[in-house]
Amino acid sequence: MSDEKHATIGVTGMTCAACSNRIEKALNKMDGVEAKVNLTTEKATLDYDPEKTTMEDITEKIENIGYGVRTEKADLDVFGMTCAACSNRIEKVLNKQEGVSQAAVNLTTESATVEYNPVLTDPQALIEKIRKIGYDAKPKAESEERQTHKEKELQQKKTKLIISAVLAAPLLVTMLVHLLNMNIPAILMNPWFQFALATPVQFVIGWQFYVGAYKNLKNGGANMDVLVALGTSAAYFYSLFEAVRTIGNPGYMPHLYFETSAILITLILFGKYLETRAKSQTTNAISELLNLQAKEARVIRNGNETMIPVEEVIVGDRLVVKPGEKIPVDGMVVKGRTSVDESMLTGESIPIEKDSGAKVIGSTINKNGSIEMEATKVGKDTALASIIKVVEEAQGSKAPIQRMADVISGYFVPIVVGIALITFLIWIAFVTPGQLEPALVAAIAVLVIACPCALGLATPTSIMVGTGKAAESGILFKGGEHLEGTHQLQAIVLDKTGTITKGKPEVTDFSGDEETLQLLASAEKGSEHPLAEAIVSYAAEREVDFVETEDFTAIPGHGIEATISGKRIVVGNRQLMEQHGVVTEGAENTLVDYENSGKTAMLIAIDGHYRGSIAVADTMKDTAPEAIEQLKALGIDVIMLTGDNERTARAIAKQAGIEQVIAQVLPEEKADKVKEIQLQGKKVAMVGDGVNDAPALVTADIGIAIGTGAEVAIEAADVTILGGELLLLPKAINISHATIRNIRQNLFWAFGYNTAGIPIAAVGLLAPWVAGAAMALSSVSVVSNSLRLKRTKL
Repeated sequence: MSDEKHATIGVTGMTCAACSNRIEKALNKMDGVEAKVNLTTEKATLDYDPEKTTMEDITEKIENIGYGVRTEKADLDVFGMTCAACSNRIEKVLNKQEGVSQAAVNLTTESATVEYNPVLTDPQALIEKIRKIGYDAKPKAESEERQTHKEKELQQKKTKLIISAVLAAPLLVTMLVHLLNMNIPAILMNPWFQFALATPVQFVIGWQFYVGAYKNLKNGGANMDVLVALGTSAAYFYSLFEAVRTIGNPGYMPHLYFETSAILITLILFGKYLETRAKSQTTNAISELLNLQAKEARVIRNGNETMIPVEEVIVGDRLVVKPGEKIPVDGMVVKGRTSVDESMLTGESIPIEKDSGAKVIGSTINKNGSIEMEATKVGKDTALASIIKVVEEAQGSKAPIQRMADVISGYFVPIVVGIALITFLIWIAFVTPGQLEPALVAAIAVLVIACPCALGLATPTSIMVGTGKAAESGILFKGGEHLEGTHQLQAIVLDKTGTITKGKPEVTDFSGDEETLQLLASAEKGSEHPLAEAIVSYAAEREVDFVETEDFTAIPGHGIEATISGKRIVVGNRQLMEQHGVVTEGAENTLVDYENSGKTAMLIAIDGHYRGSIAVADTMKDTAPEAIEQLKALGIDVIMLTGDNERTARAIAKQAGIEQVIAQVLPEEKADKVKEIQLQGKKVAMVGDGVNDAPALVTADIGIAIGTGAEVAIEAADVTILGGELLLLPKAINISHATIRNIRQNLFWAFGYNTAGIPIAAVGLLAPWVAGAAMALSSVSVVSNSLRLKRTKL
C-alpha cells in the first residue's frame, strides 16, 4: 500500500470468536484494508490506504454488519455564547465534524458534550473548530474551578455595567427633557458632549458586541450580537451625522439618539448581569453537593495520625474518624463500632449501625463512635462523586421539548434582520415618506426587541433547577430526556423483593429434623439469593455445623440443587419437585397457609424423598402502601412483578394496595412482561434494584433503580432513587410534571414576547430604549420563573 495509515479502534457488540472473525473478514474484503480483530481486547487493528478507503467507510462497514465502533465523550466548557443562536451554531458545526456521532451544546451551563470516534477526531480538534467560528472552549474544569470562573465573570460584568451606567446616566437625563420639559444645564444638550459620553459606551464597553457579530457573520452565522451591533450602531452613527451637520451651522437643531445607543447597551448589560446571576443560582444543587464533601482526613501513616487534604487519600489508606466528623471517602470499617447518619445520601433520618466489615460512604456523618476504616474508593470513584457527575450531566443535557426552540432560534436572527429592513423601507416609503429618523427608530426597535435570549434559556434553566431540586430529595435523573419522559408515564411495574419489601427476609417456619436443616443450610450457603441468606442466618443462630458442598446449581425462578456428603438435596417450589419426581403428599395445605400469609415457601427433598418445608417472610416497607396510593392518585397503573407464586404475590400485593399482579416470572422473562404492557400503548417505568432487573430496566420507557447510593447501579438506570424510599417515586413524577409545566410556561412567554413585540415595534409604538428594557426583562423573567421550581413542594 502507498502512504498507508495504521489505526486501532474499539469494537462493541462482539460476543464470541465468530463475531470477531466475521468483522475481520468483512474489513479485509474492503479495498486497501488489512485488519486483525481481537475478541479479548475488543479492538480492531487496521492498516489501510486512505486514498482507497476512509475511516468513515470502515466505521460504516462495521455498523452495517451489526456491530459498533466504540465512542468516547468529551465535556467542554464553552466561552463567548450570548444567545440561543450561538449555542445552535456551535452544535451544528460540531455535529458536522468527521467522527462526531452526537454533540449537545447548553447555553445555560455554557458547556458542550460531544460523543466522538477517537480515531477520527479528538477533543483538541473539536476545540480548534469551536475557536475557528469565533468562540472559545477548553476541557471541562472541576466544579469548584468552574464556579470560581463564573464568579470572576459576574464581577467583570458588574464592573462594565457600572461604568456604562455612569456614562449613560447624563444621556438618560437628556431623554427625560423631551418627555418632561425639564430645565437642565445646556452642556447636557451639546451634541459633542453627548458624543463624548456615548462613544466609550459604544466602542469600549460595547466592543464585545462588534467582536461577536463579526465572528458570527464571518462564519456564515448570526446571533444576538448582530442585532445589538446593528441597532446601536444605527442610532449612534445617525446621531454622529446629525452632530457633524451642526459644524458651521449653529442654528441647526440636531436630532440626536446618542442616549438610545448608550442606554440600550447599558440595559442589555444589565439584563445579562441579572441573567448570569440568576443562572448561577440554578447550579446551587451542585454547589450544595460539593459542600457536603469532607475537606480533610485523619490518616494513619507510619503509626502516626496525620491530617491531610481529602484529595491526598489513596485506596488502602487507614483512616480514623471520630464522633461528629464526616467520613472522608468510601470505605469499610476495620475497627470500632458506631452509627452513621446517611441522610444526605439516602434521605433516611435514622442513623445506621456500623460494625467491623460494614461499608461506609464518604461525606456521611459519624455520630457516636470512633472508628478505623480502610479507604476503598477515593476521588471521582466515591458515591458522592458519582452522584455529582450524574447531576452535572443531567443539567447539561437537552430535553426533546427543546428541539423546537432550537430549530426556531437557528433561523430567528436572519428573519429579524429581514423584518427590520422591511420595516425601515415601509416607514420611509409609505408611513413617513422621505423621513429617515422615524424609519430608523422603528427598525432599531425591531432589532432590539427580537433578541432570542429568552427562547434559548427557556428549557435548559428549567432542566437545571428541576434536576437539582430532585437531587436534593435523593432522586437522580440521568438526563433531561428522562426528566421529560417521566411525566408521560402511565404504568409503573414494581419488583417485589427489595422494592416493595425491605429485601431482608427472615425464616418464620421450618418443618424438618436437624439433619434436614444442616443439609439445607449447607446447600444454601452457596447461594447469594436473599432467601438463602435468611436460611443460613437461621441455621447459624441455632448453631448448626455447616458441611462442605460437593457441587451446587442454582435454578433461577425455581430453587437449588446440591450434593453434600454423597446425598442429593433439592430445595425449591412445586415445579422443581415435580421435575425430580418427588412426592410431596400432605405438604400442600401447609404451603397454601404460608402463601396466603404472604410468606415464600420452599419444599425440601433429600435423595428424592420429601423431608420438610421452610417459609421465609420479607416484611413490607412501611411507606409502600402510602407511595402506591399516591401513584394511583396520579392516574398511574401500579403492577407488581415477581418470581413468587401467585398466592404469596397476591397476599403481599393486597397489603400494599396493588390490584395487578404478574407472578411466577423468571428473571429473563421480566423484560418480556414489560414489553407486553408497552404493547397496550402505555408508557411504562420499571422499578428494580438495577442489577438483576437490568434487562427489564433497559426495556422500559423509563428504568428506575432503587437502592442505596453506594450499591445501586446508577449507570444502569434512567432514574435512580437513593435509599430505597418508595415515596420518592411519586415525588419523581411530580418534579417531572412541574418541570415540564415550567418549560412550557417559559416557551409560551418567550414565543409570545417575540410574536407580540416585533409587530408593536414595527408600527412605531416602542421606543428603542423601551424595547431594550423589555428584551432584558424577558430573559430575566424566564430564569426567574425557572427558579420558582426550587419552591415546588414534592
